[in-house]
This record gives sequence, structure tokens and C-alpha cells, in this order.
Amino acid sequence: MTTLHMEHPSHTHTHGADCGHTAVPHGDHTDYAHDGHLHREHSGHWDECEADGHVAHEGHPHQHGAECGHESVLHGDHVDYLHDSHRHAAHAGHWDDH
Repeated sequence: MTTLHMEHPSHTHTHGADCGHTAVPHGDHTDYAHDGHLHREHSGHWDECEADGHVAHEGHPHQHGAECGHESVLHGDHVDYLHDSHRHAAHAGHWDDH
């Protein structure tokens, strides 16, 4: 899975520990959930941080939902759940890693 480099040029807000947006660990960096998408700092600016492609999370028996105990993050037209340092999203009867 690769991450697309899509700069978010009009993003003047600086994310950090006290910015009020959900921090999401993502590999070697931290994403911030903001306005239904994820931002990451990159070379002095903010990028959209979206995975390229479909990666199913095999062997995930846990069902996420309102009462599952995992933090939910609005992501475009669906909800991701923060679980084990990554995001899960329901997709076609299974869970995807985002």
C-alpha cells in the first residue's frame, strides 16, 4: 500500500497535541482527522494522507460500531475505527486497513 502525495494548500491550521483533532498513528507519521479527511505534515506543508488501493484486514473477528470501545473518525463517506494503531473501515462484508 502506498500513500498518495496530495498537498492541501489552503490548510492554515497547525495540527498538534492540543489542536482538538483526533491524532491517528500511521506508519512513521501521525495523521490528523479534520473535516472528513486525514492530514499529515510533510516538508513544511500539509498533505492529504490517503492510502492507494484496497487492503483487506484478514482475520478481524471484532465488529466495530457505536459501542465497540474504539474511537471513530469520519473519513469521507464512511467511518473508520482506530484499532491497534491503524484504521479499520467496513467494506463489502469485511474490514479494510486504511
